[in-house]
Amino acid sequence: MNKEELKSLIRELLAEEIGPCPVKLRKLPEIAVCPEDRLDTGDPHHQVYTHDIFSLTESPRLGAGIMEMKATEFPWHLRYDEMDYVIEGELTVKYGDTSVTAKAGELIYIPKDSRISFCVPKSARFLYLTYPADWQGQ
Repeated sequence: MNKEELKSLIRELLAEEIGPCPVKLRKLPEIAVCPEDRLDTGDPHHQVYTHDIFSLTESPRLGAGIMEMKATEFPWHLRYDEMDYVIEGELTVKYGDTSVTAKAGELIYIPKDSRISFCVPKSARFLYLTYPADWQGQ
């Protein structure tokens, strides 16, 4: 048995003993939204797309996904905690008479039970993190 065969056998034995690696990698630039990812905001003209990065099986407690919006504003009631990291464009979150705007590289935190409006004047792509993970079932 040569060295490469031995390494392969050791990897197989370790995988059987400890199971598959729980650490997962996703390359955000490669994650694209599609028409099936359209979020129903109640207005058919809104261009809002969400794509979960990890399934509830892979990450049952913490949710993560990509959201893309174009020239849209819509109200939303969050029944979960959320953080939005802007990758491209500009995202405004309105809360009552105040608003917070984030540009690429900036992060917005929205606490559970907030009644807000998401507003994107042109376009935005951002990473959302939610707790709990099942934000759609909340």
